[in-house]
Amino acid sequence: MKKIIIGTLLFFVPGLSIAQDSTQTVVLTLEKAIQLAMRQNTDLQTSRLDVEKANARVLEAWGYTLPSVDVSGQYIRTLKTPVFYISDSAGRITPLRIGAAHSANASVQVRQLLFNGTVFAGVGAAGTYSDVARELFRSKQLETVVKVKKAFFGAMLAGEVRSMMLSNLANAEDNLKNVKLLRGQGILSEYDELRAVVGVENLRPAVIQSETNYTLALDGLKSVIGLSHSEKMQLEGTMQFEPVDDSLIAQASSLILQNNPNYIALEGQTIVNEAFVLAERANYLPIVAAFGNYQYQAAKNNFSLSTNDFFASSQVGLSVSWSLFQGLQTNARVQQAQVEVLKSEEQKTNVRRNLEIGLTATVGNLHAARKRIEAQEKTVEHAERGYKIVTARFLSNAATQLEVNDAQLALTQARVNRVQAMYDYVIASAELDQLIGRLPAYVTQEEE
Repeated sequence: MKKIIIGTLLFFVPGLSIAQDSTQTVVLTLEKAIQLAMRQNTDLQTSRLDVEKANARVLEAWGYTLPSVDVSGQYIRTLKTPVFYISDSAGRITPLRIGAAHSANASVQVRQLLFNGTVFAGVGAAGTYSDVARELFRSKQLETVVKVKKAFFGAMLAGEVRSMMLSNLANAEDNLKNVKLLRGQGILSEYDELRAVVGVENLRPAVIQSETNYTLALDGLKSVIGLSHSEKMQLEGTMQFEPVDDSLIAQASSLILQNNPNYIALEGQTIVNEAFVLAERANYLPIVAAFGNYQYQAAKNNFSLSTNDFFASSQVGLSVSWSLFQGLQTNARVQQAQVEVLKSEEQKTNVRRNLEIGLTATVGNLHAARKRIEAQEKTVEHAERGYKIVTARFLSNAATQLEVNDAQLALTQARVNRVQAMYDYVIASAELDQLIGRLPAYVTQEEE
């Protein structure tokens, strides 16, 4: 039943394709993986609920400014009427029972707040708090995108390494066949054959480890995007070098202060704390409210009450309450709120400094990775050519088995270095987008 539910869910997720076979392999591109994570990542779902909670708080704050209407009704069956004592001019006390056996009343009470500085300050603070929650949600979106990219490209990197190790093993096995053939012809010695055998066997553990690393990388990607570990997954796409626009890098320092959601959220938190200062100071001021009530009541000694037995009464008025002294509590709360404002300012300074340091490191990583990519392209070409040359020389008995092994090792290392450099570049690019608050277009469109 679980597989059916998961399969149905993935079938209806836009842009997600599933191979229609018995294993139900999920085929993912980077875009599809990010879109799926936007819907299923647990941390992101929690942050989305925080936004909904903040919006509800805004409604709650506005609710204090709206009139309150209370309706009440009551029926009383008097078992024994109360006694009042009346004294006459002669000093005699006469007991007098007052009341009816049955009584009922219904009333409507309306109260409208006219002035309360704490409430009005709270309305503005709640709106800003909602904005802060949305910025924190956007920050979590950016964080999720980076996590997905790291996991996705990390799995692709592990897959590339696995493919290279399998290719190296295949090359080594082909080389071993050639060595055995040449030894059978008396051209090579037993030592050459032993070196070729050892070379093959030394590669097998690396191949097994690369297989394990690839499986672990896929499991990490499943965890980030919210897929079950039992799901089979296939990645589509390649890790390509796409240079970041130099103009974007030049504007990054200013874009951070304008678009980074963590910094914007701290600015909003500072505004909220300033509103709390005003709210605490408002406790020095009076509270003014208008009220009114309309009441129907009736009393009778038998239970045959009718509408004619009810009499209406109504009142309207103003209420004013002013707390003149609270044992310096208000002053202390104002001071605490002012301290929170100062703390927010210090946090903004610290975050701005960390963002600037992070930007410097990210830009540095971009430049370094780009240079490595350009250098490794030539290195791989040279290593491939060198391996072909030494293999041809070995077959013509002009090179040793050691030279073949060295050439193969150099080629493997060059390929790994190139893929690693490309991985470092795409991850640094993703981290730059996170710093400047730039989400992929398909994510923002989906949220809208």
